[in-house]
Amino acid sequence: MSHSYRQPGVVLTDRHFTVPLDHADPGGETIELYAREAVASDKSGQDLPWLVYLQGGPGFGANRFVGRQAWLDRALKEFRVLLLDQRGTGRSTPATRQTLPLRGGPAAQADYLTHFRADSIVRDCEAIRPRLTGGAPWTVLGQSFGGFCTVSYLSLAPEGVRTAIVTGGLPSLHAHADDVYRAAYPRIERKVAAHYARYPQDVERARRIADHLLGHDVVLPNGYRLTVEAFQSLGLMLGTGDGSHRLHHLLEDAFVRAAGGPELSDAFQEEAQALLSYASHPLYALVHESIYGQDVRPTDWAAERVRAEFPQFDAAKALAGDGPVLFTGETVHPWTFDTDPALRPLRETAELLAARTDWRPLYDPARLAVNEVPVAAAVYHDDMYVDTAHSLGTARAIRGLRTWVTDEFEHDGLRTGAPRVLDRLLALARDEV
Repeated sequence: MSHSYRQPGVVLTDRHFTVPLDHADPGGETIELYAREAVASDKSGQDLPWLVYLQGGPGFGANRFVGRQAWLDRALKEFRVLLLDQRGTGRSTPATRQTLPLRGGPAAQADYLTHFRADSIVRDCEAIRPRLTGGAPWTVLGQSFGGFCTVSYLSLAPEGVRTAIVTGGLPSLHAHADDVYRAAYPRIERKVAAHYARYPQDVERARRIADHLLGHDVVLPNGYRLTVEAFQSLGLMLGTGDGSHRLHHLLEDAFVRAAGGPELSDAFQEEAQALLSYASHPLYALVHESIYGQDVRPTDWAAERVRAEFPQFDAAKALAGDGPVLFTGETVHPWTFDTDPALRPLRETAELLAARTDWRPLYDPARLAVNEVPVAAAVYHDDMYVDTAHSLGTARAIRGLRTWVTDEFEHDGLRTGAPRVLDRLLALARDEV
């Protein structure tokens, strides 16, 4: 049953769908999907073309907008929009420490989670599209990992796509996870250097926090063990438009003078746990490296292994000298499943996924080379999360794709630059600029 309701300037409708867990076995087990339809209040009765939004991640549900926020305002001028909670996220049969034990033990959980990658998300879209559009193709807007899904869409079912828009999410068609992280660590280092150039006082602040963590066992209020490696991972913020400023404010409030000496403040601990916890999106940690799995090679904790090639990220070595402590970025490590109480019960499941050797290809280079769907992509110069060179290589491999390469925005340009980013990309796809 669908329910409609109103927010300022928009009519929203809850949509529920039943789809196969494994689209190769359509008569087998099913899962439930949730999506929120949005249409402008003054157009709710009109027959509008559809736009489906694929969220970044993996592991995040679709944006919960209030009214016509961000890019949605621009989209509602001409589209009926479907905000899809991709399988395993939000209200779409969520995969968490609470729900996964219903599958059985770690091996059963790992087998189940192999069905939560981009190819399955594309098949979900194709299963629900005819029910909404009557069979007509729709526009696909993919942000970050949603862009990866969009390239899979063009590989697997281009007949379902009228226009494809990608923001910060053109993946390499061939790179193994090792290649992805080998390219990532130098980008992360550049972002950290830029942060310290902007806020030089943060060099000593980060060193002080790291030194404290090496000498103390710090457990945050939610049970998260704040190790020095976990502290370094707060550098994830540096890939967003305001992330450097938010990191600076976090560091400046780190310590208070207590009866037993300096301690990490409650305010710092509260904000740090909100930034570090995977409680709201555990699927991200579980399947993050698997989004790069396309052959018989295991991902095998690629981010952790490749980090050893970059000793400048070792905080203890930095503290032994006078160098800065380097933050890290969008990486998941084995220790993540020890520090975070939301992930601890899933450690063995994560190990089994990291060892898996039967990943299917997610992209079809031959089909992309003859693509006929209008495609436009925003490629953010020196994007911390998605390698620019990888993105541009893929842009050249997809016939007819038009790129907008810009350093005006960071990876979250669709949020910070809305509605201008979406407006420009739609115009590019339509060959209007």
